[in-house]
Amino acid sequence: MRVYLDNCAMNRPFDEQSNIRVRLEAEAKLYIQASIKKGFIELVWSYILDIENDKNPFEEKKHAIAEWKKFAIIDVEETSILLERATIFAASGVKSKDALHVSAAIEGKADVFITTDDRLMKKLAGISEIRVFNPVDIVGEINECYDGY
Repeated sequence: MRVYLDNCAMNRPFDEQSNIRVRLEAEAKLYIQASIKKGFIELVWSYILDIENDKNPFEEKKHAIAEWKKFAIIDVEETSILLERATIFAASGVKSKDALHVSAAIEGKADVFITTDDRLMKKLAGISEIRVFNPVDIVGEINECYDGY
């Protein structure tokens, strides 16, 4: 399985953990990270992740997220096809940065786009190019594929 985690998913473990949903999503994201490190799943990275992460005002968080780039099997760069696809997503109401993330995931041949953004998941519900999941919802599938390592 090849996955792309958008910026909000990448940041989830750093969010305030008093809300149970945030805690569960953070734990799920950490499980996904462990699966990447063990080579059970592949990570797709992109230039838009770099751009967004570079704007993070918290140096520790910025550095920790940037470290995940070295685990990626591909680093998607901007292309005209990616921008055209993002424009189509944006025309359907997806925010421009989110449209770039989804387009990069598709360009990187990710099987799954992972986000914690409910609005984005709703807007992407009907697309056929990639499956869209909350981190909690994909963990079960990862666990089944790799026998709960």
